[in-house]
Amino acid sequence: MHHVTPLLGIIIGGLVLAFILGAIAHRLRLSPLIGYLLAGIVVGPFTPGYVAHQGLANELAELGVILLMFGVGLHFSVRDLLSVRRVAIPGAIAQILCATLLGWGLGALMGWSIAAGLMFGLSLSTASTVVLLRAVNERRLINTDRGRIAVGWLIVEDIAMVFALVVIPAVYAGAGSAHGLETALALTAVKVAVFVALMLVVGRRFVPWMLHGIIHGGSRELFRLAVLAVALGVAAGAALLFGVSFALGAFFAGMILAESPLSQRAAEETLPLRDAFAVLFFVSVGMLFNPAIVVEAPLALLATLLIIMIGKSLAAYGIVRLFGKSNRTALTIAASLAQIGEFSFILAALGSSLRILPDDARDLILAGAILSIMLNPAAFALVSRLVRDEPPPEEGEPARGRERRGHVVLVGHGRVGSMVVRDLDDAGEMAVIETESDVVPQNSDEGPHVIVGNAADPKLLEEARIAEARALLVAIPDSFEAGQIVAQARKLNPGLLIVARAHHEDELEYLARHGANHVIMGEHEIARRMVELVGKP
Repeated sequence: MHHVTPLLGIIIGGLVLAFILGAIAHRLRLSPLIGYLLAGIVVGPFTPGYVAHQGLANELAELGVILLMFGVGLHFSVRDLLSVRRVAIPGAIAQILCATLLGWGLGALMGWSIAAGLMFGLSLSTASTVVLLRAVNERRLINTDRGRIAVGWLIVEDIAMVFALVVIPAVYAGAGSAHGLETALALTAVKVAVFVALMLVVGRRFVPWMLHGIIHGGSRELFRLAVLAVALGVAAGAALLFGVSFALGAFFAGMILAESPLSQRAAEETLPLRDAFAVLFFVSVGMLFNPAIVVEAPLALLATLLIIMIGKSLAAYGIVRLFGKSNRTALTIAASLAQIGEFSFILAALGSSLRILPDDARDLILAGAILSIMLNPAAFALVSRLVRDEPPPEEGEPARGRERRGHVVLVGHGRVGSMVVRDLDDAGEMAVIETESDVVPQNSDEGPHVIVGNAADPKLLEEARIAEARALLVAIPDSFEAGQIVAQARKLNPGLLIVARAHHEDELEYLARHGANHVIMGEHEIARRMVELVGKP
């Protein structure tokens, strides 16, 4: 008879339960992170039934943190940050200070020490990378001014939190005296400086050179292993040789790779393992949460949630407006930051391990994270309602009276959609439906007629005169949403020519079943063109 060891129990039980609850959360249009955290609560010591091994969960979570920070480093872009530095850098720093002070104030009311209050406030000051990037991508804001500001703001927050993970243990170690504190900080600064210099001078040259050699050898398996070895090896070396955190080492390993032409390939190859261990990290965090805090301290939990969703958001809104940005941009940034996530969990775990944070403070952070992630889509929905009646930036009078019989309707003005508009510029009139107004050039006598909103809404299709159109081109990457749009359009115009875009094989049948005449997949078109160029024998 086979016995399930504690290690197998936490890996199998954690991943299976996280999948089930994550799928349910996704079905309810919530972030899967909610499901992962709930999985940890279910297998944690504060709920009945099976209890996973906490020590092993924490060790697996450490691997999750390393790979999570490696991923943050891979997506770190100095160029993107510099493009919005005038708003993102001072704005993020000011917002972190505001949230930290609000958290410290709540901590003082709760009777915590100054250090506990500041640690608590710092944990509430940083938004979730996963949640924010997903929200920006889902709303196709990544190439807009407000999307770039949100991502730049997030990068500054991430850098500040990485710095905090290095400084806080040093401050704690030297807290006995002023001289001890100065010595600890100076020693930490020297170690970090040596590590950073070594990475920038040696690692920046050696790591890309090594990976180029591996990839030219033709072994995908070795390349994948090499990337993981770099992430884990640099993180371990940073901790063992320089005394800095695993997180900082992993971040720099990712940042060095981010400047290499192989960064995209490295991100793709390591994504499955990074995702798996990130899930185990969130499960381990959920295991720390005591649900009793909801009943025992409801007012403190409400105050924590207000700091995260109202205090932080108001500070961000005011800061963005002070820099002369539009109300639409300020509201988008405010909604993007109205949640907390990964770094909050890491800081809460660090505060607990150093015995800075009391248990109820840690539970408030975790509960605030879960609730704010659940409520974040509602914050974006509120923003959409508030700015719905505002004229889009640089928008002229919409040409609603223009006749568009026999025209083409395009859904999505991203990378593919913008090329379609360019190439069909002289092929007749067009109507473009896009969820965000500042993604596509606004209405003019020469350009396409622009309709802002979700094309799955039949009213928007009617506004685009889909019943009179000769063709519908669905260029958005989301196949589920595309299927809804195709089905609605087919009802309104049974004879319409519909061409849709697919990413995977299973989407071809799905979109055709909903009414698309042609479904185009990039890989198929590339293969067809290659065959055309060489000619069949």
